[in-house]
Amino acid sequence: MPENAAMKNAHRFNGKALMYDRYREHFSAAVVLPILRAVCGLSAEWTVADMGAGTGMLSDIFLANGNRALAVEPNPGMREMCQQIHRDHPHLHLIDGTAEATGLRSASVDLVAAGRVMHWFDRERALTEFRRILKPDGWVAIIAFGRTEDGRAENVEFENVLREFSEDHANTHACYEVYRNLNAYLPRDFYHEEILATTMMDWENLLGISLSLSHSPTKDQPSYPEFERSLRGFFDRFAQNGQVELETRYWINIGRFASL
Repeated sequence: MPENAAMKNAHRFNGKALMYDRYREHFSAAVVLPILRAVCGLSAEWTVADMGAGTGMLSDIFLANGNRALAVEPNPGMREMCQQIHRDHPHLHLIDGTAEATGLRSASVDLVAAGRVMHWFDRERALTEFRRILKPDGWVAIIAFGRTEDGRAENVEFENVLREFSEDHANTHACYEVYRNLNAYLPRDFYHEEILATTMMDWENLLGISLSLSHSPTKDQPSYPEFERSLRGFFDRFAQNGQVELETRYWINIGRFASL
């Protein structure tokens, strides 16, 4: 994937930073940190590079642990929102860069992390860059969190609504294959864990999370009114006491590159 293609993926989130931060599922330090400490020995002294950091949701996990977090994010709107949210946090440093070209020094970080974005990267170039910036024997953590595509009838029907109104829904989901093969790229000390739960969403949150998705129509597109009507129909069909219950999943992968 050439650099302009990588930037095109970053532009998918133009104008979505506010909705993304307000409505996307936030990572829980109580869930993630104990696993990272147990598997790779994460300590507060580590420097962590958060790739495709967005508004800083995964960086927040490391800031809660006392780490210095380097938030690498190519989308200007996302960087601006991240800066606003963390303007009083001295341990977070924003980097205008991509996963394929971070601009960070070689062998300068203890852990490379990516949350819910690995499918947007040029895999081979990004992994090469991860290896370059990691210290010897450094770790990589790929952590996705959000609703599942199946598991409950509500999840399946929600996916159907999104698929109907997205031109590239299939291509986006085809990219998720990377999460199922991370052990091939991080074979040393590889660890995988999935944690299922459910979340409740009222209409405001369901609409908000839908609008935060890269492949959903925006309000200025001709298809938007029909999209919202279809989404409302889904909500009215499944809501109980004003909320829809959806299954969620953490997809946690931790490992190291093979020795050179």
